[in-house]
Amino acid sequence: MPIYEYLSEQPDDPERSCRICRQGFELRRPIDRAPLEKCLACRNPVRKVISKVNTPKVAKPLSVSDAKSAGFTILEKRDKGVYEKL
Repeated sequence: MPIYEYLSEQPDDPERSCRICRQGFELRRPIDRAPLEKCLACRNPVRKVISKVNTPKVAKPLSVSDAKSAGFTILEKRDKGVYEKL
């Protein structure tokens, strides 16, 4: 199940948001469910926000020895549709 982030529609107005939705909260929900429209605590409107994506930073491409030590199988193309294991 993916994790979705929600934030109050009016985070600057303490009358229209509680401490939870003002700071934002994460919620694990099935993909086929509709997004939340109200905070679970104060029942005021919330909106789903786009989360940051965590991607690894690779400074250089992996060498054959690095890939083998990481457990990958290295194949080299010999002919059309023919690969040889290194």
